Amino acid sequence: MSPLADISSSFAPRFAEFAFEPAFTAAVDQHVAEIRDRLSAGGPSLEPPPPHPEDLTDYALGFLDALTELDWREPVGHDYAVCRLTAISWLVRRHGLLDGNGAFPDACGDGTVRDDHEGREGREGRESQGR
Repeated sequence: MSPLADISSSFAPRFAEFAFEPAFTAAVDQHVAEIRDRLSAGGPSLEPPPPHPEDLTDYALGFLDALTELDWREPVGHDYAVCRLTAISWLVRRHGLLDGNGAFPDACGDGTVRDDHEGREGREGRESQGR
C-alpha cells in the first residue's frame, strides 16, 4: 500500500470529527492551505490546483520520517501531526489521488490525474468556453 493510502486509511476516519469539532476543522483547513503552498507555485486560478500525487507522497514520507525520529505516537486529541496527516488525507480524498487499490489513477492516459471525476483538460476547456 502506498504511503498516501496508509495515511488516508488511518486519518480519513477523523473527517467525522469535523461535524462537532470546529477548531479541528479550522486547523486542518490551515494545514491544507500550507501544504498546497509548499507543493505548488499557484497560478491565476482562484481555486488551487490539485497537488501532484508524487509530490504529496514525497512530502508525506518526509513528514512521517520526522515523526519517526521524534518517536511520535498518535494522541487521543489533535496535535500538530494529527492535523497535518488529516490534511494530507483530505487532499487525497478531495482530489481523488488514489484509486480503490491505493494506487495513483492515470485517468487521462498521459500521467495527469483526474479531479472531480473529469480530466483537467476537459474542465479547463469548458471554463475557457464560458461553461
